[in-house]
Amino acid sequence: MSFTAKDVKALRDSTGAGMMDCKKALTENDGDMEKAQQWLREKNLASAAKRAGREASEGAIVSYIHLGGKVGVLVEVNCETDFVAKTDDFQQLCKDICLQVCSASAQWVRRDEVPEEAIEAEKAIYAKQAEEMGKPPEIAVKVAEGKLGKWYKEVCLEEQEFVKDPDKTIDELVRELSGKVGEKIGIARFTRYQLGETGSSGENGEDQE
Repeated sequence: MSFTAKDVKALRDSTGAGMMDCKKALTENDGDMEKAQQWLREKNLASAAKRAGREASEGAIVSYIHLGGKVGVLVEVNCETDFVAKTDDFQQLCKDICLQVCSASAQWVRRDEVPEEAIEAEKAIYAKQAEEMGKPPEIAVKVAEGKLGKWYKEVCLEEQEFVKDPDKTIDELVRELSGKVGEKIGIARFTRYQLGETGSSGENGEDQE
């Protein structure tokens, strides 16, 4: 990759897009700043950060039943206006998120909702595994942190690969529509029920785009 952290920051400053989106834009365009800016505009990601502070109090609660009634999902997705909430694109996004929750069994919407005790428990497991492989304690800690990042991608809905398009995450899916309609959109919470099991859910008092 022919770009630096300063290039990523410069692209973010000029477009208002998120850091990860800017990094991906530069990666996809071999570090070419102009092409990266165009790429962000085409993906409707430029200026997404400017919507972050706006209130998303409209939206929809959508249900999905799968496998002949053996799995059920409820998802709340928020936007800024009732007009957007009623559009086909927004309704399709809600259905796609329901399918994701049904298929990938996330536990939380985003990583800042994960309880500290759950994080520490995972770290302890990974560190122990590394130590049993003969890794020095300082290396074991780094190994644990690396595996923790992969774990977040399994248990946090926003970080999961979209089941219908593994090249994008759920967060990217939401951001694309947010950019298209010019409104803040966020996944508020979800509940997944499986016949014979206790329901799993992820929720948050705040919405993100």
